Amino acid sequence: MTTHLTHVPAPAGVAPSPQYSHVVWGTGRFLAISGQCSLDASGAVVGAGDPAAQARQVFANLRLCLAAAGAGFGDVVKLTYFVTDVAHLPAVRAARDEAFGAAPLPASSAVQVSALVRPELLIEIEAFALVESGEPDEAAQTA
Repeated sequence: MTTHLTHVPAPAGVAPSPQYSHVVWGTGRFLAISGQCSLDASGAVVGAGDPAAQARQVFANLRLCLAAAGAGFGDVVKLTYFVTDVAHLPAVRAARDEAFGAAPLPASSAVQVSALVRPELLIEIEAFALVESGEPDEAAQTA
């Protein structure tokens, strides 16, 4: 667990949620990870029509993007979920919980959209993270 982040699950007067932290702050390098979809390294869709398979691929892609900056899921302060149907959120949460493991959950927002960049895509997730100061490993950036 990282020590450069502080998670506040429920500020005074705000209803707590087991699904996210209401407030996260910290110090370090700020990372913005573009919205990731369920595309493999060649650009092919993984899990067409299957929200659980797509969610797992999205979190796998997020893991690779975070690693390129020397970060991991424990460094994430905010996730934004874009789904074509809110009924996909349980699959997204299951994949998120698997990816995050014991790390504290970040702040998050979920938005239902009418479509994503390709019609077979069901889920897109963007992330913001803070990592402790220092340069990321160059090998991770080009892997």
